[in-house]
Amino acid sequence: MRKLYLILFLLSVFSCVEKELVTPFTKVEINNIYEDSINIRAIDIEDNTLRFAANKGRFGAIDLRTGKITEAIEKYHTVIPEFRAIAHNSTDFFMISINSPALLYKTGKNRSMELVYKEEGNGVFYDAMNFWNDKEGIAMGDSVNGCISIIITRDGGQNWSKLGCEQLPGGIKDEGAFAASNTNIEIVGDKVWIATTKRILFSNDKGLTWQVQQTPLLTKLASQGIYSVDFYDENLGVVIGGDYMKPDANKANAAITKNGGKTWKLVADGKNPSYKSCVKFVPESNGKELVAIGLTGISYSSDTGETWTNLSNESFYSIRFLNDSIAYASGKNRISKLSFK
Repeated sequence: MRKLYLILFLLSVFSCVEKELVTPFTKVEINNIYEDSINIRAIDIEDNTLRFAANKGRFGAIDLRTGKITEAIEKYHTVIPEFRAIAHNSTDFFMISINSPALLYKTGKNRSMELVYKEEGNGVFYDAMNFWNDKEGIAMGDSVNGCISIIITRDGGQNWSKLGCEQLPGGIKDEGAFAASNTNIEIVGDKVWIATTKRILFSNDKGLTWQVQQTPLLTKLASQGIYSVDFYDENLGVVIGGDYMKPDANKANAAITKNGGKTWKLVADGKNPSYKSCVKFVPESNGKELVAIGLTGISYSSDTGETWTNLSNESFYSIRFLNDSIAYASGKNRISKLSFK
């Protein structure tokens, strides 16, 4: 752990004050813990187990204590799904595929995967999923019939229902989402923020009602927009993205909110970092520290996104923290342990 405690002795006072100081990261060590010829955009950590799902129907789990790997392939008749979104509650693991048919699986009897939701049609493409609690979960996808696709479960993932367009804010032409890192959905308490290519859809009552939040990120081109959203608490949040067609561009690609998304402020505009597909607050950092990853490498901020340092040029898709200095990242053909120092 990186906590350093400084004892300040006050003159003429016998008591002391303990202040927690955090030493900024200056480097990251990268060690591969899994390698194969698949693209892994969805990872999830529960206790000391890392689960993943990828293309070629592949999914599995890694015991982070022993390094033991278990994996399997899921097929639907002649279809070999590509999975880019996973989630869990306390009893089950879930994964959903992109493209039509969208196939949502949960762990079933004997720990095999059970198909619990299927959706077919033009434009069907699911991007991310998450859970509020053991019973209530949500997945989102690109626009179909004029509105963003949102499905919700209220019974632990056994049954899923799609929200009608009349239940959502009016759609925007060409609105979709980037299935880049399974971080389009962020949940804090009853609240949920969904990052589309154009804006944030927000609900404070577990998806019963919805509002629109606008960010200042560039969204004019199909390759531009919000790729990832994260919140440290119900007020402090971050969005990041850019233009994957121009990965070195760094204009209007990161923003911070301090009021739950009501307003957003650009940070590091025209500076580092460049295009990133995933951003996460560092745990136990009081919202000061952020790590963003993507094709352009690993970037770090110790001042809530105002300035960024490049720690590595190695590319990844998605990242999850185990604690305040150890994280795991997935990318092309690998999952790696990241040790920040």
